[in-house]
Amino acid sequence: MASLSLRHIYKKYPGGVTAVSDFNLEIKDKEFLVLVGPSGCGKSTTLRMIAGLEEISEGELFIGDRLVNDVAPKDRKIAMVFQNYALYPHMSVFENMAFGLKLSKVPKEVIKKKVEEAARVLDITHLLDRKPKALSGGQKQRVALGRAIVRDPQVFLLDEPLSNLDAKLRATMRTELTKLHNRVETTFVYVTHDQVEAMTMATRIVVMKDGLIQQVDTPQTLYDKPVNIFVAGFIGTPQMNFMNGSLEKKGDSVYFVFEGNELKLPADKASAPELQEYIGKEVVAGLRPECIRDDEASIAACDEATLSADVEVTELMGAEIYLYLKVGEEGKLTARVSARSTTRAGENIKIGFDMERLHIFDKDTERCIIH
Repeated sequence: MASLSLRHIYKKYPGGVTAVSDFNLEIKDKEFLVLVGPSGCGKSTTLRMIAGLEEISEGELFIGDRLVNDVAPKDRKIAMVFQNYALYPHMSVFENMAFGLKLSKVPKEVIKKKVEEAARVLDITHLLDRKPKALSGGQKQRVALGRAIVRDPQVFLLDEPLSNLDAKLRATMRTELTKLHNRVETTFVYVTHDQVEAMTMATRIVVMKDGLIQQVDTPQTLYDKPVNIFVAGFIGTPQMNFMNGSLEKKGDSVYFVFEGNELKLPADKASAPELQEYIGKEVVAGLRPECIRDDEASIAACDEATLSADVEVTELMGAEIYLYLKVGEEGKLTARVSARSTTRAGENIKIGFDMERLHIFDKDTERCIIH
């Protein structure tokens, strides 16, 4: 098994295009690390540089304690699983899984043992004689994983492996991949644009934007303590609400003024030293949808942090309801409330904010000031 070390990695293309800039990351042995971000942020390019499929323009890449910048992909002891599975259509499942081992001149009896063991782990033993065209998307994905497992790689690289599956199968395969990681105890580096995949599977998440790392942390820390507006908006479904307003001081209290409404900050936030220079200035406040209340008991507990909102749309999601709200002229909010809520579209309702969970961001730099 192996750790990875990426030190000041750059990927520059002809014409002055820089896809990845100053990428620094230590990936621990047996970690499940997920690279996440919008299309074009450099996450797949980074994965391909680890695999050796893209040349590193600058910087050093270590797998374990071995510098591998100039090591061929086949000699890096990594296995990659692609988005489109990349199976050979004329070969059976067994032959697809055994192909890499055959090229490496592994004895037939060892190949048979390794393929059968991987097939058992992935529950595809009954498919070994089939051709890829006779397989479902989920089965093809398992075969692609099996082909990687039989090579006993030090590192698994997975490039959006679930994006071609339907929603139900994606959820099932997320669980299967987590169980597989626990079973094989190998380092996984996984690329996706789907933050739900990242949140549910990762031990740590790397959030990328425009070729730069924005934040690296555990899923829960990213959710609770995003370093900037981009991370706050990217992690979480529905995304965090952002409100343009200002901070005003009255006596010993500090209020966030939003669309003519004064929302009182808790004492610990109001007295935070880093907030003092922003008093009287415009800021951006962020609040998760589940921190907006519409029931009387919860609203009563929101001390001086309530306002009126027009309900534009309601979406029943089964276990919860999403309320799409309008506040004043410009304010748009999304609330996630109980499925027992009686709020209906077209109503004007009172809502309360859980100000303990409020984030405040610098309007210019978009960095988080306080959580």
